[in-house]
Amino acid sequence: MIDDELDHLVEKLDPAQKVRLLAGATVWRTHAEPAIGLRPMLTSDGPVGVRGEGWDERNTSRTLPSPTALAATWDEELVERLGALLAEEARRKGVHVLLAPALNLHRSALGGRHFECFSEDPLLTGRIGAAYIRGVQSGGVAATAKHFVANDSETERMTVDARVDEQTLHELYLAPFEAAVEAGAWLIMSGYNAVNGTTMSESPLLAEPLKGLWGFDGVVISDWGGVRSTLPSALAAQDLAMPGPSPFWDEALLAAVDSGQVPESVLDDKVRRILRLAMRVGALDPDESPEQPPVPPNESKADPAEETVAGVRDHSTEPDWEHQDGEPHARTGQVPSAREATAEATHIAVREAGGEATREVAGLLRQAVAAGCVLLRNEGEVLPLAPERLRRVAVIGPNAAAVRVQGGGSAGVYPDSVVSPLDGVREALQGIAEVAYAPGVSTSDLPTPLEIVNARNPRTGEPGLLVRVLDADGTELHAEHRLTGRLLEPTVVEGGATVEVRALLCPGVSGEWRLAVAGWGRVCLEADGWSLLDEEIPRDTDDPATVHLHPPYRTARVTLTAQTEVELVARRELAPGTGRATVLAADPPRLDDDRELLAAADLARSCDAAIVVVGTTEEIESEGRDRTTLRLPGRQDDLVSAVAAANPRTVVIVNSGGPVAMPWHTEAPALLLTWFPGQQGGHGLADVLFGAAEPGGRLPTTWNDSPIASTTPVAGELHYTESLDIGYRAWLRRSGEPAYWFGHGLGYTTWSYESITVDDALTVRVRVRNTGSRRGRELVQLYLSAPCGTPVRPRRWLAAYAAATANPGESTEVTLRLSPRAYQHWSVADHAWRTTPGAHTALAGPSAGRLPLTVEVQP
Repeated sequence: MIDDELDHLVEKLDPAQKVRLLAGATVWRTHAEPAIGLRPMLTSDGPVGVRGEGWDERNTSRTLPSPTALAATWDEELVERLGALLAEEARRKGVHVLLAPALNLHRSALGGRHFECFSEDPLLTGRIGAAYIRGVQSGGVAATAKHFVANDSETERMTVDARVDEQTLHELYLAPFEAAVEAGAWLIMSGYNAVNGTTMSESPLLAEPLKGLWGFDGVVISDWGGVRSTLPSALAAQDLAMPGPSPFWDEALLAAVDSGQVPESVLDDKVRRILRLAMRVGALDPDESPEQPPVPPNESKADPAEETVAGVRDHSTEPDWEHQDGEPHARTGQVPSAREATAEATHIAVREAGGEATREVAGLLRQAVAAGCVLLRNEGEVLPLAPERLRRVAVIGPNAAAVRVQGGGSAGVYPDSVVSPLDGVREALQGIAEVAYAPGVSTSDLPTPLEIVNARNPRTGEPGLLVRVLDADGTELHAEHRLTGRLLEPTVVEGGATVEVRALLCPGVSGEWRLAVAGWGRVCLEADGWSLLDEEIPRDTDDPATVHLHPPYRTARVTLTAQTEVELVARRELAPGTGRATVLAADPPRLDDDRELLAAADLARSCDAAIVVVGTTEEIESEGRDRTTLRLPGRQDDLVSAVAAANPRTVVIVNSGGPVAMPWHTEAPALLLTWFPGQQGGHGLADVLFGAAEPGGRLPTTWNDSPIASTTPVAGELHYTESLDIGYRAWLRRSGEPAYWFGHGLGYTTWSYESITVDDALTVRVRVRNTGSRRGRELVQLYLSAPCGTPVRPRRWLAAYAAATANPGESTEVTLRLSPRAYQHWSVADHAWRTTPGAHTALAGPSAGRLPLTVEVQP
């Protein structure tokens, strides 16, 4: 019945109207079509929050732990609840489509966007991703499974051709997307990359298996700028080109339809899918009057595609992302749609609930932190620390005070607030023990944008910065108060020629400060009226993450006096093709690492326990580039060794999105991973450190000091020569063992594996006993191994998992349910799934490298 209604609506549209709907109206919005009651749909980046339209630090978001942390929970019910929280956040911001989750695999630990993906294993990625999708879509907000497919690294990401054999493609890289379709995902995003010679927006994989074999009935949306042709992409199963206007799919596509090169029936299928999506998210009401179409939140009756800013649009070469009107429009006062009414009612309910709702959200985010923390080592049962036995605790490391709660790139949001590890420990020990802090070392060479803690608006005096838009003569057209010197999206003003960022800096210490400005095009920097920099920075990349989020810095050094304010001014010319970001940054004299290392060790020596927080920086883990090494930046390795030698009760916390090299990992008795923990990181960590919660996480990817697979293409091609053997599968074919196996993680109790029984090929039962002194949770994992002489298979692969909970001394039985797919391989000869013949061995245990129970299973 729904398809009949959609067909009727499609019939009302002429080819020009259909083509118009197939490309974005603006950077973030789709087109409206009043004739059929279709309103624009607003998209937003995820996955750790819902940023909303544009980049504005005043529009904050509830910030979840990174996807690696979510996968480390191995807890689908918790992830589904977090997805529902994101749906609530999306409705609050008028967002219809969340551009998450990323279902690419951790093929290599060097992958720069590792933190944004779940796991190295296709089953775990698929199950956690499906839970995320169910949670988001339970709130009437569309989730977007991305980046289809084999988009597993960042080097040459816009053009790289991933060369993957057919069996590997189906068994590893397509498998999580198939799980997403089974979970009911409403969108799939095609990647920038090519697979086996064809760029993904033109790939036959969009038709088969995605829309054919799997039966996907949603929308294939492009990555931003991913549609780079007219006929090949239009004739493929690509449905929606973002952002808009599109130089390939607007007038060019209409001309191809008029000439008969693209049949109108091809448009019909794409439009039908877009209308189905609009119906699902509440942006389509065919019964509405065409004369007065309702308007979604923050949208005027005028179509944004028709709104222009004088002198800044250029359609000749590429979508002009940086110069489109992304600012909210005035509300029209019309009767709200059903979706608007729901969103407004939700917002009112949250306001009325007040602090209770806020505490509930904070509690869920705090729970998620603890659930994803992975305890790798706990020699001598150093953890949990008993607060009553502590008089003085050292918290050490730059990430302890300035924790990274998320990775870099387009996935970034502005958190409501951030609780650092130092904050969390201090609050937990308030009135119990003294907490002393030392930074230990410096880690980043990247300039630090000004913030409200060290800058004042020179016009109002309040904490923050003054941002002005000036015309060609220097006349002020617009001024506003901002909270950070990293201005990613200034307000668009007609006639604007220059953006200016101005602030009063009060130096905390005397000495040589490093001042900096960042941006493409003409930039300048002044201090108290003195010109420090005036330079043209040519744009040398088309990568949107670099263009819009990571413009290059230019620096100058100035001697400043403590407590003597200086007025800093950064200006950037607003020219086409120069992005939108402008940054004003300032850093005090750099720490003397030798001196700070000694101070940190001395502090640790004087305390009952030492907590060292080490981690990565935005230069290390960010969209747009892969890592070249797994080593921690700066002298953090020296810091850990020095503190561990000074205090036998040293706990090392690793604050990173993915694996890092830990040459000291056996020196510290306790080693805990927090990943990028989101805004409640400090509180969740404190819960684990002091025993209020158990570290619930298990590794979603293998940790070792050296990566196995390469991320560097050769002549534009990246060959997946490792085939089926990535992560733990690769280590099973190597001599030796990784530092920590996939699935590994300790709790605060111990377990014995007692028995394994088989009900049938799809049901295996494992009995475990809590042999420790406190109640706990154990993640029971089941792996399969195929008989010898069968088609090419890994040595073993994850087939099922389930959690067990028990009191001290108690035994419990968990039921592990397998899918028929667990026994199947992709037959290249038949181009289909086939059951691998013969008796399989089922192995159960706490990690891929420790499997004490085995039993034979006949599929």
